[in-house]
Amino acid sequence: MDGKLIVSSSPHLSSTVKTRNIMLDVIIAMVPALIASVYYFGPRALALVVVTVAACVISEYISRKVMKREQTVGDLSAVVTGMLLAFNFPATLPFWIAAIGGVVAIVMVKQMFGGLGHNFANPAITARIILMTSFALRMTTWIAPFAWRGAVDATSTATPLAMITAGNTAELPTYMQMFLGERAGCLGETCILALLIGGIYLVAKKVISPTIPVCYIATVFVFSAVLGQDPVMQILSGGLFLGAIFMATDYVTSPITNKGKVIYAIGCGIITVMIRQFGSLPEGVSFSILLMNILTPHIENLTTPKTFGAGKEASK
Repeated sequence: MDGKLIVSSSPHLSSTVKTRNIMLDVIIAMVPALIASVYYFGPRALALVVVTVAACVISEYISRKVMKREQTVGDLSAVVTGMLLAFNFPATLPFWIAAIGGVVAIVMVKQMFGGLGHNFANPAITARIILMTSFALRMTTWIAPFAWRGAVDATSTATPLAMITAGNTAELPTYMQMFLGERAGCLGETCILALLIGGIYLVAKKVISPTIPVCYIATVFVFSAVLGQDPVMQILSGGLFLGAIFMATDYVTSPITNKGKVIYAIGCGIITVMIRQFGSLPEGVSFSILLMNILTPHIENLTTPKTFGAGKEASK
């Protein structure tokens, strides 16, 4: 040591973990669900994912170019957004609507607010809701698994949540069929097993904390039981696991404090059940996460530990 005292501004610790590494782990975690979607809904599922990802990547490149900002395509965040958005599409969705969704997610929700880290809401969820309100019929036209093979009737069918809402519980799939993904639904939401594999991978790699997914799913389970619903069927239905593992845990739009994460997750769960039980739509995951995204800054303000001694001067 030369005896010099080096003074510098924070942060004083650096990490080799970069945005690209995190996004790559998320992409790897989504591969099982992608494989399951192709298995159940055919090659068109893969084509939808490719189109949506391409729309997101091209939109990011062009928007950064037009805004004269540093290119961020290489951080893979646009790829993650594209995959997540496509996972929320039915297999029947026209490719041009998927492409519009990619543009909306990147340009309107992400880049217009400053890019990654500045968006107030999850881009994939917001784009999905916009498409739902703009192309309601197209976004809710489902086909049964294996219809692409000609094994079953390829005409439209209902999702389990829609069956429950309509009171048609006699035709509901079994718990095992729900767990494995043998039901109608969005591309990436049906196979709970594949989503759990991805979630365990992300937790093992310390990309996400299990707090939000566990509290979110547990809240839906308990609150559904309180309202007289089948709690197992409720947590296996819809996009709960997809939303809880891959969307509600978004770094930018979820709280950073542990207490805040619990409040945020419980709020997501309660809103989801309320929409399912009393709303006009059978599903409420996307809307619940978006609403809690908006409340995230307030949750952080309430749960962030105060600096020791802060506020004493003001109280004198």
